[in-house]
Amino acid sequence: MQFIQRWDQKTSQLFLSHCYNQFQAKISRCISRTGDGPFYLLLGITLAWCDGVRGQDFFLYALMAFAVELPVYWVLKNSFKRERPRNLPVFITPSDRYSLPSGHTAAAFLMAETVAVFYPMMLWIAFIWAGFIGASRLLLGVHYLTDLIAGAGLGLFAAWCVLP
Repeated sequence: MQFIQRWDQKTSQLFLSHCYNQFQAKISRCISRTGDGPFYLLLGITLAWCDGVRGQDFFLYALMAFAVELPVYWVLKNSFKRERPRNLPVFITPSDRYSLPSGHTAAAFLMAETVAVFYPMMLWIAFIWAGFIGASRLLLGVHYLTDLIAGAGLGLFAAWCVLP
């Protein structure tokens, strides 16, 4: 486990120790905000309202996937109790103390997979967007790379548990 921690620390240092931090942080904050819960709710309601049965099914399956993801996320966060990155630039105040897994990344990949199932033409856009949300969390200094990988895996797992 110490090997992973050292690798994560070095990776974070690589991405956070340069002269473009303030500009990078501004863009990362904007991207990260699209991974907050209200956006997903708005997306689901909009699709349910505007796209008939397919949109309603999308909204229902996304809710079911979040019903799987959120309790697992909570148990993992409070079991691992991995401290957030230290001795590195941090550009936002995280909502909780621990970093593993990344909740923003989990939610983004859950939504990307749900979008991919119901709107296959949007697959690439959805997964690129999810990747940007994960990357933004690293670039804001609140997660390690392995937190993002675990979050992506959790989001995909939750979606696969419920999607048709």
